[in-house]
Amino acid sequence: MRTLIIYYSSGGSTKIMSETLSMHLKADIIGIKDLKNRKGFGNMLMSSINAFRESKTEILPETVDLSAYDIVYVGTPTWANKPSPAIITLIDNCNWRGKDVVLFTTMTRSGGESTLERLEEKIRMRGGRIIEGIMLKTKDKSPEEIINDTETLIEMYDLKMYSGV
Repeated sequence: MRTLIIYYSSGGSTKIMSETLSMHLKADIIGIKDLKNRKGFGNMLMSSINAFRESKTEILPETVDLSAYDIVYVGTPTWANKPSPAIITLIDNCNWRGKDVVLFTTMTRSGGESTLERLEEKIRMRGGRIIEGIMLKTKDKSPEEIINDTETLIEMYDLKMYSGV
């Protein structure tokens, strides 16, 4: 089974989680770049508003061809209890018909449940099947702790089973 991990990360936690998943699941990985400046207090405040409104943004790559993959993981940070604008835009730009999807989100405090629910709604409307949703709290955690917690989640959710590893 071919597995792909697609993620957006602003602070680095979602990237660490994605890279850990990719290594353990022997998956291809694609990081989505948001072309809008999201750094700094004012930009982060606007980013939260954009996430809450589910505003679109310019991203690279604009779309991803999912046809070669049996399972696709989609990861995003939680902003204002919503997925990031970059991942919302990507979901709208891709063909999810018939794809098995594992969703994951990182968060500093809370809101992961509503983020996963919204991702699930959007992907299901586009023909994808959600097989799992995973949350990871990352507040005040070192990269090593995020890696260890991700490895624990891989075992707890038996994610290797989905990827045939």
